[in-house]
Amino acid sequence: MGQNQTQRAVVAGVDGSECGLQAVRWAAAEASQRQLPLRLVAAHAWPSGGLVGDPGLGVDYRTVLRDVVLGHLATAAADARQVAPELDIEQVEVTGYPVPVLLGESAQAEIVVLGDRGLGGFTGLLIGSVAVEVTAHASCPVIVVRGSEPDRTVPRPEPVVVGVDGSPTSEAATAFAFEAASLRRVPLVAVHVWRDVLVDATMAPLLDWDVIDSDEREVLAERLAGWTEKYPDVPVRRLVARDRPARALVEESGRAQLVVVGSRGRGGFHGLLLGSVSQALLHHAHC
Repeated sequence: MGQNQTQRAVVAGVDGSECGLQAVRWAAAEASQRQLPLRLVAAHAWPSGGLVGDPGLGVDYRTVLRDVVLGHLATAAADARQVAPELDIEQVEVTGYPVPVLLGESAQAEIVVLGDRGLGGFTGLLIGSVAVEVTAHASCPVIVVRGSEPDRTVPRPEPVVVGVDGSPTSEAATAFAFEAASLRRVPLVAVHVWRDVLVDATMAPLLDWDVIDSDEREVLAERLAGWTEKYPDVPVRRLVARDRPARALVEESGRAQLVVVGSRGRGGFHGLLLGSVSQALLHHAHC
């Protein structure tokens, strides 16, 4: 079944890596929760010209490469069905490079799910280039799967964490986080960190921190008010802290199953495609 306008799919990038397969299993569980189809997408570029070393063997490299890609898709589909046997799964082999292919998919997808490192990833690299590029440019929410794989035989009790700073992307992240917590039937932890708004550090000794803390709690309450009414089933814990946003969210990620942030925060420059907080989480989140 192809994608259509009435039912978007959860899209998972497939490359044959173990990180990629973990992302596929995560995507299968997410698609099942959302009652959406799962679209497995494997992108590959044809080699240009002959391969160095053995030009005369008569091997059809395109056929060999295509067979490998189809094998990766079949393995991914088998893994997905083990997680959610009832799932409607589409396997898509696309000619092209992974980043532009996945960005094209994001225009019609509900969510794009990726592993944090791909087949060519070096263990010394904390995050793969495909994950960074797709997260920066995608037209839909992107999930980068990190951390240890959960036991799927029991419901997960860990909360969903969301970073709230009042920016437009933060508002979109809050909407996504409430929906995710509601689907999982777990609490939501709303993190609002305000130390970064101080412009002149020399004024710090003159400030009444208790008043600022109270004001910032009111700001967070206002940001959450409409969402708590829309999702009365989601218990919300509000965490207001005088800290660095990235550090606070990375710390909370160790007690969460999902951390949600906007791609750019309140202090983000339009020329920067990913903010420092989202970059830090891509590299260091525990979930």
